[in-house]
Amino acid sequence: MKAASALLRLMLAASIALALELVLWESWLAPLRPGGSMLVLLAVPAFAIVACVWKKNVYGLQVSSMLVLVYLAEGVVRAMTDKGLSALLGAIEIVLVTAFFVADLAYLRPFKRAARAKAQRP
Repeated sequence: MKAASALLRLMLAASIALALELVLWESWLAPLRPGGSMLVLLAVPAFAIVACVWKKNVYGLQVSSMLVLVYLAEGVVRAMTDKGLSALLGAIEIVLVTAFFVADLAYLRPFKRAARAKAQRP
């Protein structure tokens, strides 16, 4: 169970950092338009991911594993096409999403095994 709590801590840290990065990125650090942009709303689902991790909601974590792939795509595009701070923030987003995704899959693996074993019982 120590591994599970370490994975939860990693997921919580990565999801909080991702949500805060998204808010700061589009409101202050390197917004698409001066003064901020509506892309700050990208942080709303990220805060929902934080809530799922906090509550240890297995179904929510399963959905989160798919949702973070959108953030991964955004990070890759912005890291490759933007310049300066925005490109760096895109690279940081890639790292945070990758850490969350790997920890999420590792955390959910025992739950998936148990569900599969339960389904195979007569």
